[in-house]
Amino acid sequence: MRAASTRKTAVSEATIELIPDGIRTAECFAVMRQLRPHLIEAEFVERVAAQRRQGYQLLAVVVDGRAAALAGFRVGDSLSWGRFVYVDDLVTDEGLRSFGYGGMLLDWLVDYCRDNGLAELHLDSGVQRFAAHRLYLRKRMEITCFDV
Repeated sequence: MRAASTRKTAVSEATIELIPDGIRTAECFAVMRQLRPHLIEAEFVERVAAQRRQGYQLLAVVVDGRAAALAGFRVGDSLSWGRFVYVDDLVTDEGLRSFGYGGMLLDWLVDYCRDNGLAELHLDSGVQRFAAHRLYLRKRMEITCFDV
């Protein structure tokens, strides 16, 4: 277990950045692969660029110059939800979990929704991701359905 003071120190040294195309995107591969192990490094930047043309954005918590946690998201519009943010990817580097970085990303995304008049924030999470679900519940998110 990490001491509370370590946790506070780690979060205070972190910044949140929207990651641009190119080399900065490539630097995110190692963290993203922890969530998406099927990804191939040589294709990663190109695939993210293709998704960006459809509105995808890549957000990172940066610690000591490298990505510690990532959120890939996009803005959508539907009859059921109105204008919303959908989180495609949310992952924290395995060695940096429990420092609050995932929570920082969720807080940023909630603020983004509020600042841009977006009605809802949505994400899907595997039922086996118990630690992630604890985070979502701490952030007062609701687990509303299971997809079949």
